[in-house]
Amino acid sequence: MNQSQGDDKDKFLHPRSRYYGQFKPEKLVFNANLQEFAQKVGYITALETSGKLSSVEAYKRIKTLWKRLKRSKKELLPKEEQQP
Repeated sequence: MNQSQGDDKDKFLHPRSRYYGQFKPEKLVFNANLQEFAQKVGYITALETSGKLSSVEAYKRIKTLWKRLKRSKKELLPKEEQQP
């Protein structure tokens, strides 16, 4: 497989939307983390829906991802920019 096909496959499996907010490196990183969270939740729900993963296991995995995202937000964004 040549490089172009690999890039196309990667873009299909891991799409990224551009960031439209006020540019700050930490906001850009958090946005990337948020997109990754959403993508992984989509994969987990698809596995659960197709019967490849139990509901309990899907819940545990999503909960772990959520905790990582919350930690990322806490580390990257100042308190005044964090909304409940």
